[in-house]
Amino acid sequence: MVRVEKLGKFFGALEVLRDIDMEVAKGEVVVLIGASGSGKTTLLRCINCLETPTRGRIWVGGDAMGEFDSDGRFRPLSERLLNERRAHIGMVFQRFNLFPHLTALENVKLAPVMVKKTAPAEARELALRLLAKVGLSEKADVYPSKLSGGQQQRVAIARALAMSPNLMLFDEPTSSLDPELVGEVLETMKQLAQEGMTMIIVTHEMGFAREVGNRILFLHEGRILEQGPPDAVFGNPREERTRAFLARVR
Repeated sequence: MVRVEKLGKFFGALEVLRDIDMEVAKGEVVVLIGASGSGKTTLLRCINCLETPTRGRIWVGGDAMGEFDSDGRFRPLSERLLNERRAHIGMVFQRFNLFPHLTALENVKLAPVMVKKTAPAEARELALRLLAKVGLSEKADVYPSKLSGGQQQRVAIARALAMSPNLMLFDEPTSSLDPELVGEVLETMKQLAQEGMTMIIVTHEMGFAREVGNRILFLHEGRILEQGPPDAVFGNPREERTRAFLARVR
């Protein structure tokens, strides 16, 4: 589903990602862990080109997300073509980014109508099904300001699912939530994993990562320093830096 080769990203003189190679199979849940500043969010944003990579190659679903010069430089696609490919990628951010003037139902049905030209009645039915899926049927006509943080994030997940994505990207989806609201969002994500959704997740929730992830990638200073099944990475990490990180976050 995802293939990344020699991905690098600079912000000015600062090198944030260094020669990232990774693959994600269809139906796999890959969890990115690491200290703040290790490059996790930048890697996630480069996969769907919300950040333009400096060099390297990226494919999602077999489609190239950019054009690749012979010297390794990454050149972005046209906005039209990039948007066509992004339409198959759902992304959930730290902040919920819901439109405050739209109800939960209107937030979820907007993209299918605007992007996929779905008929409004059909989009409404889809939105109602997805709100039910995330346990928010009774909140369809409620505005974001009247929803808890956990409810807003579940609406954001339903909104991403409304585009029928092949891949879901989650960028620390619980980091802005009060502790008592974290569980409801993680349960929704666990359900998606059980249904076979391909997901790449940046999170600091180590228990969740161990339970749901098929593979854990530990990033350090812009590199994938260690990766493997959860039991191996959490139970018997090879790298001293991985051991030090896990000792701090447990």
